[in-house]
Amino acid sequence: MTAITFDTLQFTKRLTQAGATPQLAEATAEAFKEASGQAELAIKRDIERLETRIERLESKMGTGLAEAKNEMIKWGAGLAFAQIALLLGILISMW
Repeated sequence: MTAITFDTLQFTKRLTQAGATPQLAEATAEAFKEASGQAELAIKRDIERLETRIERLESKMGTGLAEAKNEMIKWGAGLAFAQIALLLGILISMW
């Protein structure tokens, strides 16, 4: 993840040139720097939460797919045996 660079010196100079006192300009620059750092941490935290949720969903999907596969095998085998029994019944009745 790329870090956001923030030039506090340039920011302070611009505020001072615009008429702000040096103390106000420095305090504002520091506040912006801290806020941008906290925003980055919040984004990282959100991504970690999202990754956790995605992993849980992947796990649930894997379980669901395995269960669906087992059901399809059961039904397929059951239908195959039913067809064999039906065909045998027809063949036996024809003899």
